[in-house]
Amino acid sequence: MYVGIDVGTSMVKAAAFDGTGRALAVGSRPVGLALHEGFVEQDMEEVYAAVVAVLQEVTGQVPEPVELAGLTGQGDGVWLVDAEGRPVRAAASWMDGRAHELVDQWLADGTFETVFRRTGSAMFPGCPGPLLAWLDRHEPKALDTARAAVYCKDMVFQRLTGASRATTDVSDASMPFLDPRTRMYDNRVVELLGLTHRRGLLAPVSDPVATGATRGEGLPAGTRIANGPYDLPASALGAGVTTPGDGLLIVGTCLAALVATTDLDLDGEPAGLYISTDRPGHRLRAMPAMVGTAALDWVLSTTGVRHDEVDDLLASTPPGAHGVRVLPYFAPSGERAPFVEPRLRAELTGVSLESTPADLIRATCEGIGYAARHCLEAAGLTGSLAVCGGGTRSGAWMRLLADVLGRPLRVVEGEVGARGAVLAAAERYGVELDTAAWTRPTAIVEPDPGRATYYAKGYDDHLARLQEARDRARA
Repeated sequence: MYVGIDVGTSMVKAAAFDGTGRALAVGSRPVGLALHEGFVEQDMEEVYAAVVAVLQEVTGQVPEPVELAGLTGQGDGVWLVDAEGRPVRAAASWMDGRAHELVDQWLADGTFETVFRRTGSAMFPGCPGPLLAWLDRHEPKALDTARAAVYCKDMVFQRLTGASRATTDVSDASMPFLDPRTRMYDNRVVELLGLTHRRGLLAPVSDPVATGATRGEGLPAGTRIANGPYDLPASALGAGVTTPGDGLLIVGTCLAALVATTDLDLDGEPAGLYISTDRPGHRLRAMPAMVGTAALDWVLSTTGVRHDEVDDLLASTPPGAHGVRVLPYFAPSGERAPFVEPRLRAELTGVSLESTPADLIRATCEGIGYAARHCLEAAGLTGSLAVCGGGTRSGAWMRLLADVLGRPLRVVEGEVGARGAVLAAAERYGVELDTAAWTRPTAIVEPDPGRATYYAKGYDDHLARLQEARDRARA
């Protein structure tokens, strides 16, 4: 069997697959997030223990030899480790906001744009550049003690294999220090962020992905394992998105739009990032937004509607939601893709005493769909579109999304990130797997032509209202 490990932000999962990609077993463990005054941190020992536990659970359910394992996990953040991969301090999550003032400063003085023009990475407070700069100012002793500043999966890989030093891969290194042309760190960017004296903390980039043998924690000793890519590009692999122009939309707490490309355009509006992949010259243009299902969760909580009622309510009100419209930018940190607007906030318009919870819910789902369309267009989608994530569990929402996007959706369910991690590991080890079988969609959702035409006009209106809201946010 083949085992994929996906170390998420709030959930650690492992899945076992047979040679055709059929899931044999899935294990999961929640992990905590400590939130206080803009700080979002994780206990590395808790995360690693959860990895070992889910691996033991999955391998215990399927009494077959493990052919190989692939590892993926959350990106960004800063995971400071010693020489053995053990924590120096709690991990600062990609959700962390402590460095927002540094990002504001770099937006104002041009550093933000300069970094984007060099690397294709639009920084945000939870990415390594701002976080390392903040730690250098406020917790220099932690950086003095650390041997490396790595990413989540890199810590797990070093602990599972006992590697003598930490490494990362080109996908995680893409934000914000990697030059996508040379696939090496851009020392000028390190200098611009005031981190030249901390350059030694950046883990060497293993290109191609590092491989190793496990020590016997969670997986049998000697199991072949590959480190990476991180969860966004791993999900693209797991959904079969590798041909230039094809895209993936991950409908989760936040939306993530990814489009495979061989182009590198650093002249547009600074937003999102280019994620380097195992194949030199092949990248993913990524627009990881802040808007997502969290916006719908807020509306459901506010209206007292349960998740299992959403499908029926979407069917009970027509496209356009009786004039109710939602700009779904509910995140306290504003938006980061396909534009950067830290002070942007959500807006509900057209609401009256006659408006119903169904109207609010449909308008929110339509607004999220418009935001997704904006991200996909900015990322350069021209081919087929796969969709995965928790939002795919709602059939009515997938039909609405196909209408708003005006294109068929290849719905891919299951542990897509873990599946992609296995496919990446197979490539590294030269193991032949039937990629088409491993990435076959569970459903194809076609748009309704009439509703798609209606929503094309609605999308133009959304963009106009969004521009007005951005102008107000800057005033």
